[in-house]
Amino acid sequence: MRQDYLTRRDLLRRSLAGSLGVCSLSGWMPLLAQDAVRHPQRRRSCILLWMNGGPSTIDLWDLKPHHDNGGPFRPIATNVAGIQISELLPRLAQRMDKLAILRGMSTREGDHGRATYLMRTGSLPMGSVAYPSLGALVAKELGDENAELPAFVAIAPFRQFNQAAFGPGFLGPRYAPLIVGESVFFGVQPNSPPPDELLRVQNMERPADVRAEQADARLEMLLQMERDFLAERPGLSPSSHLAAYEQANRLMRSRATRVFDLHSEPASVRDCYGQTLFGQGCLLARRLVEQGVPFVEVTLGAMPGAPAGWDTHAQNFDQTRVLAGALDQAFSALLDDLAQRGLLETTTIVWMGEFGRTPRINPQRGRDHYPNAWASVLAGGGIRGGAVVGRTSADGTTVEVRPTPVVDLLATLCRALGIDYTRTNQSNVGRPIRIVDRGAVPVEEVLA
Repeated sequence: MRQDYLTRRDLLRRSLAGSLGVCSLSGWMPLLAQDAVRHPQRRRSCILLWMNGGPSTIDLWDLKPHHDNGGPFRPIATNVAGIQISELLPRLAQRMDKLAILRGMSTREGDHGRATYLMRTGSLPMGSVAYPSLGALVAKELGDENAELPAFVAIAPFRQFNQAAFGPGFLGPRYAPLIVGESVFFGVQPNSPPPDELLRVQNMERPADVRAEQADARLEMLLQMERDFLAERPGLSPSSHLAAYEQANRLMRSRATRVFDLHSEPASVRDCYGQTLFGQGCLLARRLVEQGVPFVEVTLGAMPGAPAGWDTHAQNFDQTRVLAGALDQAFSALLDDLAQRGLLETTTIVWMGEFGRTPRINPQRGRDHYPNAWASVLAGGGIRGGAVVGRTSADGTTVEVRPTPVVDLLATLCRALGIDYTRTNQSNVGRPIRIVDRGAVPVEEVLA
């Protein structure tokens, strides 16, 4: 008996022909999902949604409507009985069954640079040890060294707070991220290029006055020089350097770079994510994990109406409303798109920033840095949705039930991805260092 199924090519052709709806492709997606899961390259992936500046989670995921600290926003019901989140997130409220909220996040770092490093590496900055970022660790564990696309892609990162928090650390350049659309407050600059132009890999095309055979010869000469150097001076650093160049060479010659061309997506799909840098970044993240990239991060930071991103020391409520609008639309579209394509079960999503913001509202109607009690969110593969773990006090200042330190969050994420977080890597100071530090306890309540 013939088995009918829909390939990606069929889907695109029919989409362009107008036979599918604008945002909902549910009629065809179960068949498309069958095609997706048959692909042998379908490995686990992780998408980090990084909220640059420290999001006001008391206004998003853990509201205090009956206290002076609560602010103007009200909680709304979700599609999971007994769980409420902010009115600023109406779409995500209807997808609560796919989300797990950790309301007991608690650290001690209120400085942007140190907190960024802590949340992304699991360790505080130390002069002697260059700790790898989460993306580099996942890339090492889940990446394919023969893949044409990099194993770690960072979309619109804002690295000024702490450059090292975004790098491969002692794992070396082999696991460094490919940076796409680096954010230098793009969102608030007049006449800024549109998001799809920003989210292109730069310097991929050869100069117009250089013939293809000339470019190939030059690249081959460069790689041969790298190999000769490694033969004379073997070691981790030169071998990692060579591996990075070989990967860049494969990427430059590969047709896989078309994944960065968002114009190939139907306009209806692009509109579902929102025409913001973050929205189109989330769409690019979906395209990348669909092609087997194991780790992609997308930053939501500065944008019109929120010039400092989530760092809302003044006019917190106005700026949080703007940021939450972009977040709600893009995050919801990402969940739907991954699910409809059969990818959500193999893609784990983590939403977080460097800390939360003060429950107390300052005289500028803002909220300041607050690492003591805040929230993060998990979703997708390996995560049991419709769960809330941890509880803060009535005024939002302390964690009363199930405090969650950074190492517990990272251990939970590793478990969801099928990574043994107790494994070690050899560090730059010559000693083995675990993927997640000792004392980590995964949050079992949110693990599927």
